[in-house]
Amino acid sequence: MKWQGRQGSDNVEDRRGMGTTGKVAIGGGIGTVIIALVVLLLGGDPSGILNQGSTTTETGQYQPTAEEEQLAEFVSVVLKDTETIWGKIFQESGQTYRQPKLVLFSGQVASACGYASSSSGPFYCPGDEKVYIDLEFFANLQARLGAYGDFAIAYVVAHEIGHHVQNLLGVLNDVNSQRARLSETQSNQLLVRLELQADFLSGIYAHYLETLPDKPLEIGDIEEAMNAAASVGDDVLQKKYQGRVYPDSFTHGTAAQRKEWFRRGYQTGDFAQGDTFRANI
Repeated sequence: MKWQGRQGSDNVEDRRGMGTTGKVAIGGGIGTVIIALVVLLLGGDPSGILNQGSTTTETGQYQPTAEEEQLAEFVSVVLKDTETIWGKIFQESGQTYRQPKLVLFSGQVASACGYASSSSGPFYCPGDEKVYIDLEFFANLQARLGAYGDFAIAYVVAHEIGHHVQNLLGVLNDVNSQRARLSETQSNQLLVRLELQADFLSGIYAHYLETLPDKPLEIGDIEEAMNAAASVGDDVLQKKYQGRVYPDSFTHGTAAQRKEWFRRGYQTGDFAQGDTFRANI
């Protein structure tokens, strides 16, 4: 992706070098490794599983590496592109796009949804309309899951912004209301549809990148995003870290499903094609 020299977003909040005191725990029933890589990886509202009761404290001046600073600049450019693209889409439909903040953190972070550690992976909190990312995650995405390339990173950011779009449209609220009345298995199935729609929305972002004046997409970018989507499929992660697959515990969708819904968003650029809640997925 061509990004150097392009404008970044003003909505980046840098909290690197800030930490938390007290306990920071991630709960759930399928093991800490899978929770870290499945439950919150590219996920939505983490309020139901983030521990409460910690306090924030400054841990000293943070000294990022040159590589990390370059990555922070790249993420800022991606965020700016999402602002441009979704701002235009919302405007064309007679609505106003409210831009989210993107919080960069290291180690641990406090959000309106609770406290999280870097092992939680990137997440979106509807309570404060912010996306939270520890940049170290992207190194793990490459080293542990084989998701290489800068557009793999862009896919992750665009997916989280997709959750913000869902929040603005009332989708997150509807899903959370429905989940309160469902069994765990049914709730998981609904979460899968929510996550696949966010993958679709990240595909729409990629589609509209090609309409920007500076044409930032490069050959191989879409393949990088598709590979990243597949690498975080529930079936792939469970097989890798548990040795077997438990479909009833899926919360994000299989590798094939995630690739397919990203592809649909990218190829159609049509929001109407992304109703994962009624589609045969």
